[in-house]
Amino acid sequence: MGEFDHSARANMPQSSVLSAHHLYHVVIIGGGIAGLSTAYALQERGRATGRPVACTLIEASQRLGGVIFTEQVDGFVIEAGPDSLLTQKPWGLELCQTLGIGDRLIGTNDRQRKIYLLWDGRLYALPEGLMLIVPTRLAPLLRSPLLSWSGKMRMGLEYFLPPRASHGDESLAEFVRRRLGREALEKIAEPLLAGIYAGSAQEMSLLATFPRLRELEVAHGGLIRGMLAQRRASRHLASAHHQRVNPLFMAPRQGMAEIVQALSARLDGVTVRLGENVQRVVPRAGGATTPQGYAVCLERAAPLHAEAVVFATPAYVTARLVEGFHPALADALRAIPYVSSATVSLGYRRTDVPHPLDGFGVLVGRHERRRIMAATWTSTKFPHRAPPGSVLIRSFVGGAGREALLALDNAALIRLVCEELGEILHITAAPHLARVYRWERANPQYLVGHLGRVDALEHMLAPYPGLFLTGSAYRGVGVPDCVHQGTRTAERILASHL
Repeated sequence: MGEFDHSARANMPQSSVLSAHHLYHVVIIGGGIAGLSTAYALQERGRATGRPVACTLIEASQRLGGVIFTEQVDGFVIEAGPDSLLTQKPWGLELCQTLGIGDRLIGTNDRQRKIYLLWDGRLYALPEGLMLIVPTRLAPLLRSPLLSWSGKMRMGLEYFLPPRASHGDESLAEFVRRRLGREALEKIAEPLLAGIYAGSAQEMSLLATFPRLRELEVAHGGLIRGMLAQRRASRHLASAHHQRVNPLFMAPRQGMAEIVQALSARLDGVTVRLGENVQRVVPRAGGATTPQGYAVCLERAAPLHAEAVVFATPAYVTARLVEGFHPALADALRAIPYVSSATVSLGYRRTDVPHPLDGFGVLVGRHERRRIMAATWTSTKFPHRAPPGSVLIRSFVGGAGREALLALDNAALIRLVCEELGEILHITAAPHLARVYRWERANPQYLVGHLGRVDALEHMLAPYPGLFLTGSAYRGVGVPDCVHQGTRTAERILASHL
């Protein structure tokens, strides 16, 4: 899965696809989930409002989906990138329902939702009742051997601390240390952030990564107070409407590529061009200060003329496309840093793994100086993703401060991960399946002040109506975030095309 053939539609003359040259033409550059969501929302909402647009989606590679890629090998369902949808952000689930694959979604195995942390070479279960990084149950926190008594008392003290008066941004490390103390930062927040963003809590923006934490502090006076209130409210709402509370994570049965496949199949009003490289975008001369559309210059084909262009590409790629007419915007886009990472998935016979794998996986703190950031016990989290008698473990390598490891070739990376899992989980047998997926400069880093920089980027685009930025570089890296950004971008395009 993950490979979708659009060759027939891509090779059709543009006029035969658009059918009417006078239609408002939107070119979307980038066929990841943000670009696909933008195209789909433009198509569907344009039809629904009676204002259809012509849309061309251009992707440099030979497949759609970007970091979403699923392989099925010998009964294993292997995710190269994102493995599930966070249900607390509803946009991914809503898209699946709209696409008709809502009944394909399955939840995680929440009977074994435990998460472990590696600390001083030993595995400790994170206390039950943690929501994000906030304790909502006293007894599991008190029983946990992970935290010292002073660390537990410091976390509990959060209930009585007043909120910060200032509303400016701060690093995630500063926030957690201020609200919950140093141990909570080192043993919970830092490993969690590394697993999600491949970044450092000392540099990452609170408001751009976990804005909900600041919202809880402001609205309820503290994190514990806010989490308890929200948990009561959600349970009451579910009970009143006789609703079942969704698991925290859900995914299509045969992997995340089902979403890409379903989206691709529904783009009947969109011209999809795979394997096309965009060289630059050039504003076309218009009035005194406003361009009259844009020329999208391709490497091996005639330029496309569009009234609107959506950049659903990494920020550094977008910088290259706009630097010819807006060098200041290009510089600001390049200021968003990226790091590289890799996932290494290993399949073992169940009898070769002595650990019970009774949880979703293990987070690894930086102080451990290990060569993996985290490992997901995929076949526990989603039991159907390994054949009977086997287990699937996915490890994460690279990230901020650890990118040098990615200079190793695939065989060396597999050996490295086998060694790490051998020391952590006492696995001595060789895996009978191994897959390495490299993500070069695929992880944008939301440093302190990130949202202000994004606002500034959008302000720089104001003199160029019809240009839009969307995707993981800006307002959320998860799949639901990118779906939401793509949908909002389509709404903005249609609102400007009245």
